[in-house]
Amino acid sequence: MKQEENNNENAFLPEGYEAPVVGGFTKFEDGENRIRIMSKPVMGWIDWDEKKPLRFGYKYKPEAPIDPKKPIKHFWAMIIWNYKAKCIQILEITQVGIQNKIQSLSKDEEWGAPFFYDLKIIKEGSGKETIYVVNPSPKKPLTEEQQKASLEKRINLEALFSNGDPYAACENPTALHFQSLPF
Repeated sequence: MKQEENNNENAFLPEGYEAPVVGGFTKFEDGENRIRIMSKPVMGWIDWDEKKPLRFGYKYKPEAPIDPKKPIKHFWAMIIWNYKAKCIQILEITQVGIQNKIQSLSKDEEWGAPFFYDLKIIKEGSGKETIYVVNPSPKKPLTEEQQKASLEKRINLEALFSNGDPYAACENPTALHFQSLPF
């Protein structure tokens, strides 16, 4: 019996299928990654004990990494809306180029803080050859869906410093910046 290559009845996965994005942290994928920053970042240092991250506050950088082959990196962690996943997540940025571009935009008189516009972070290449390009989109208010989702998901970014679960029930979640915006 001859099997047809494009016969949907015999296809293992439906046409156009994409695996759902699961997890509470955003990981940049190849190509465009569109996000909206929803909170101010917490900043610090990240080291690795085998595959377990150890985070330290900005003023508490360790003198040496646990593994000399893996340098301690400066990080920003913030609450974002991930357009592809269509949900609130945590974005941890260790890439200096991305940090510098966001910092530059936030200081620019015409752009300002990145709470008012989306960012398109384009990832190309892999390993040490990876390149990131950060492009802002025109300013626009958050959607009702984004506002509602961010209010329902209470995240405590400070829990990252104690290796706690930032999504665990908490009394003092990280402040969401859009609540004070004029839109």
